[in-house]
Amino acid sequence: MSNCAIILAGGEGKRMKSDKPKTLSEVLGKPMLWWVMSALKKAGIDDICVVKGFKKECIEEYLSTLDFEVESVFQAERLGTGHAVMMAKDFLASHDGNVVILNGDAPFMTAETIEKSLEQHIASGAAATVISARVDDPTGYGRIVRDDSGNLKAIVEHKDADEATRAIDEVNSGGYWFDCQLLLSVLDRIKSDNAAGEYYLPDAIALLLSDGKTVGAYTAECSDAVLGANDPAQLEELNRIAREKGYSC
Repeated sequence: MSNCAIILAGGEGKRMKSDKPKTLSEVLGKPMLWWVMSALKKAGIDDICVVKGFKKECIEEYLSTLDFEVESVFQAERLGTGHAVMMAKDFLASHDGNVVILNGDAPFMTAETIEKSLEQHIASGAAATVISARVDDPTGYGRIVRDDSGNLKAIVEHKDADEATRAIDEVNSGGYWFDCQLLLSVLDRIKSDNAAGEYYLPDAIALLLSDGKTVGAYTAECSDAVLGANDPAQLEELNRIAREKGYSC
């Protein structure tokens, strides 16, 4: 069995005021995409597929400069995170192990978090494991709702959460481990019957739960794992955090 990774890197990032894909925006002089790939390599995951979208030629050019092979697939229409993973179905089908799916604009997802979440994922026999974090202000994040055994019961988006659920400080980082074949079993069942008309990856979690599968949640050691950047101010904040905490890739 071999473990692999899919990095979601199709975003345009309109608010970045940049003419390049958001994941090529830099933290300490390195693209956020590099930070994610570097963490994966340090965690021993070499089989990587990048889902490109906006200005795909920029992603392709960057990947061609690396001294290791990375597969890539094209998401012609940006129809959500679930749709992005659908573009990598052939990549998934070629693997019989586990896949970690990460956002390409989350530079502080560390190798340690990737490794330890995989250890829990395997030890628990879960169909999927959500990488979560506890944050001081969970506003805007999907909340992790656990059952009495500590397994995942649901991911509830902020806009859908009642007052009690909004009080939960454990949130979804947007990173997930899945059994490759079990993910494929639900991927085509994700629907786009929502206001945005998009296919959301957390719906795969809900489908696995409805199929009676066990889904876990691994809490990252540091809340920085959930951080990303949608505009220049947030990107500068990531750079400040990286400098102050001594992060490196």
